[in-house]
Amino acid sequence: MADTGLPSGWEVRHSNSKNLPYFFNASSKESRWEPPDGTDVDKLKVYMAQNTKKPEGKIHAAHLLVKHKDSRRPGSWKEPTITRTKEEAIDILKGHERRIQSGEISLGDLAQTESDCSSARKNGDLGFFGKGEMQKEFEEVAFGLELGQVSGVVDTASGVHLIQR
Repeated sequence: MADTGLPSGWEVRHSNSKNLPYFFNASSKESRWEPPDGTDVDKLKVYMAQNTKKPEGKIHAAHLLVKHKDSRRPGSWKEPTITRTKEEAIDILKGHERRIQSGEISLGDLAQTESDCSSARKNGDLGFFGKGEMQKEFEEVAFGLELGQVSGVVDTASGVHLIQR
Protein backbone atom coordinates (compact mmCIF):
# COMPACT_ATOMS: atom_id res chain seq x y z
CA MET A 1 0.00 0.00 0.00
CA ALA A 2 1.25 3.49 -0.84
CA ASP A 3 2.60 5.73 1.93
CA THR A 4 -0.03 8.41 2.52
CA GLY A 5 1.95 10.20 5.23
CA LEU A 6 -1.05 9.85 7.55
CA PRO A 7 -0.71 8.61 11.14
CA SER A 8 -1.52 4.94 11.81
CA GLY A 9 -5.21 4.11 11.46
CA TRP A 10 -6.01 7.01 9.12
CA GLU A 11 -6.87 6.71 5.43
CA VAL A 12 -7.87 8.97 2.58
CA ARG A 13 -11.44 8.59 1.36
CA HIS A 14 -13.47 10.46 -1.23
CA SER A 15 -16.71 12.32 -0.54
CA ASN A 16 -19.15 11.70 -3.38
CA SER A 17 -21.43 14.53 -2.26
CA LYS A 18 -18.66 17.16 -2.18
CA ASN A 19 -16.35 15.50 -4.72
CA LEU A 20 -13.42 16.07 -2.36
CA PRO A 21 -11.01 13.86 -0.44
CA TYR A 22 -11.35 13.57 3.34
CA PHE A 23 -9.57 11.71 6.13
CA PHE A 24 -11.08 8.79 8.05
CA ASN A 25 -9.92 6.82 11.09
CA ALA A 26 -11.50 3.35 10.92
CA SER A 27 -10.96 2.52 14.59
CA SER A 28 -12.37 5.75 16.07
CA LYS A 29 -14.82 6.38 13.17
CA GLU A 30 -13.62 9.99 13.12
CA SER A 31 -13.73 11.79 9.78
CA ARG A 32 -12.38 15.21 8.96
CA TRP A 33 -11.58 17.49 6.03
CA GLU A 34 -8.16 18.57 7.32
CA PRO A 35 -5.28 16.07 7.72
CA PRO A 36 -4.96 14.77 11.33
CA ASP A 37 -2.14 15.85 13.65
CA GLY A 38 1.04 13.94 12.96
CA THR A 39 0.54 13.87 9.18
CA ASP A 40 3.65 14.14 6.99
CA VAL A 41 2.20 16.81 4.70
CA ASP A 42 4.87 16.39 2.03
CA LYS A 43 4.21 12.63 1.73
CA LEU A 44 0.47 13.28 1.69
CA LYS A 45 0.83 15.80 -1.17
CA VAL A 46 2.82 13.28 -3.23
CA TYR A 47 0.27 10.54 -2.47
CA MET A 48 -2.66 12.80 -3.39
CA ALA A 49 -0.99 13.93 -6.61
CA GLN A 50 -0.32 10.33 -7.64
CA ASN A 51 -3.67 8.88 -6.54
CA THR A 52 -6.21 11.59 -7.18
CA LYS A 53 -7.74 11.89 -10.59
CA LYS A 54 -6.58 15.27 -11.72
CA PRO A 55 -8.68 17.41 -14.01
CA GLU A 56 -7.49 17.26 -17.62
CA GLY A 57 -4.76 19.81 -18.38
CA LYS A 58 -4.51 20.97 -14.77
CA ILE A 59 -1.77 20.75 -12.17
CA HIS A 60 -1.81 20.87 -8.38
CA ALA A 61 0.47 23.31 -6.56
CA ALA A 62 1.12 25.10 -3.30
CA HIS A 63 2.96 28.33 -2.68
CA LEU A 64 4.36 30.70 -0.09
CA LEU A 65 3.75 34.38 -0.89
CA VAL A 66 5.61 37.35 0.56
CA LYS A 67 3.99 40.65 -0.40
CA HIS A 68 5.69 44.05 -0.53
CA LYS A 69 4.50 47.64 -0.61
CA ASP A 70 4.29 47.62 -4.43
CA SER A 71 2.24 44.39 -4.57
CA ARG A 72 -1.15 44.53 -6.25
CA ARG A 73 -2.85 44.39 -2.81
CA PRO A 74 -0.22 45.33 -0.19
CA GLY A 75 -2.04 43.82 2.78
CA SER A 76 -2.71 40.35 4.12
CA TRP A 77 -4.28 38.30 6.90
CA LYS A 78 -1.02 38.84 8.82
CA GLU A 79 -0.52 42.55 8.19
CA PRO A 80 -3.26 44.99 7.13
CA THR A 81 -0.68 47.31 5.55
CA ILE A 82 2.57 45.91 4.21
CA THR A 83 5.42 48.42 4.07
CA ARG A 84 8.44 46.25 3.21
CA THR A 85 10.26 46.85 -0.07
CA LYS A 86 10.39 44.30 -2.86
CA GLU A 87 14.07 43.72 -2.05
CA GLU A 88 13.21 43.00 1.60
CA ALA A 89 10.46 40.60 0.49
CA ILE A 90 12.93 38.76 -1.77
CA ASP A 91 15.45 38.50 1.09
CA ILE A 92 12.75 37.06 3.38
CA LEU A 93 11.70 34.58 0.71
CA LYS A 94 15.30 33.51 0.05
CA GLY A 95 15.64 32.79 3.79
CA HIS A 96 12.52 30.62 3.58
CA GLU A 97 13.91 28.91 0.49
CA ARG A 98 17.14 28.02 2.34
CA ARG A 99 15.17 26.48 5.23
CA ILE A 100 13.04 24.42 2.83
CA GLN A 101 16.00 23.27 0.70
CA SER A 102 17.96 22.25 3.83
CA GLY A 103 15.07 20.02 4.92
CA GLU A 104 14.56 21.99 8.14
CA ILE A 105 10.89 22.64 7.30
CA SER A 106 8.46 21.97 4.45
CA LEU A 107 6.96 24.68 2.26
CA GLY A 108 3.50 23.75 3.56
CA ASP A 109 4.47 24.04 7.21
CA LEU A 110 6.25 27.35 6.62
CA ALA A 111 3.37 28.73 4.54
CA GLN A 112 0.99 28.31 7.51
CA THR A 113 2.76 31.07 9.44
CA GLU A 114 4.78 33.00 6.87
CA SER A 115 2.67 33.28 3.70
CA ASP A 116 0.76 36.49 3.02
CA CYS A 117 -1.83 34.52 1.02
CA SER A 118 -5.07 33.28 2.56
CA SER A 119 -4.06 29.81 1.32
CA ALA A 120 -1.71 29.75 4.34
CA ARG A 121 -4.45 28.04 6.36
CA LYS A 122 -4.30 25.17 3.84
CA ASN A 123 -0.48 24.88 3.91
CA GLY A 124 -0.32 27.13 0.84
CA ASP A 125 -2.37 24.65 -1.19
CA LEU A 126 -3.88 26.24 -4.29
CA GLY A 127 -5.61 23.09 -5.51
CA PHE A 128 -5.79 22.27 -9.21
CA PHE A 129 -5.55 24.96 -11.87
CA GLY A 130 -5.08 25.12 -15.60
CA LYS A 131 -3.34 27.43 -17.99
CA GLY A 132 -4.80 30.90 -18.04
CA GLU A 133 -6.05 30.71 -14.44
CA MET A 134 -3.00 32.18 -12.67
CA GLN A 135 -0.73 35.13 -13.35
CA LYS A 136 1.49 34.37 -16.33
CA GLU A 137 4.81 34.41 -14.43
CA PHE A 138 3.40 32.09 -11.75
CA GLU A 139 1.84 29.73 -14.26
CA GLU A 140 4.96 29.40 -16.40
CA VAL A 141 7.07 28.35 -13.43
CA ALA A 142 4.41 26.10 -11.85
CA PHE A 143 3.82 24.14 -15.06
CA GLY A 144 7.59 23.72 -15.50
CA LEU A 145 8.16 22.12 -12.10
CA GLU A 146 8.44 18.38 -11.49
CA LEU A 147 6.19 16.76 -8.88
CA GLY A 148 7.50 17.71 -5.42
CA GLN A 149 9.95 20.29 -6.78
CA VAL A 150 10.14 23.77 -5.20
CA SER A 151 10.86 26.79 -7.38
CA GLY A 152 13.22 29.63 -6.73
CA VAL A 153 11.86 33.16 -6.26
CA VAL A 154 8.98 33.94 -8.64
CA ASP A 155 8.02 37.61 -9.03
CA THR A 156 4.40 38.50 -9.89
CA ALA A 157 2.09 41.48 -9.39
CA SER A 158 0.93 39.82 -6.14
CA GLY A 159 4.42 39.69 -4.61
CA VAL A 160 7.19 37.10 -4.58
CA HIS A 161 6.50 33.39 -4.30
CA LEU A 162 8.03 29.98 -3.77
CA ILE A 163 5.95 27.39 -5.62
CA GLN A 164 5.83 23.66 -5.01
CA ARG A 165 4.21 21.27 -7.43
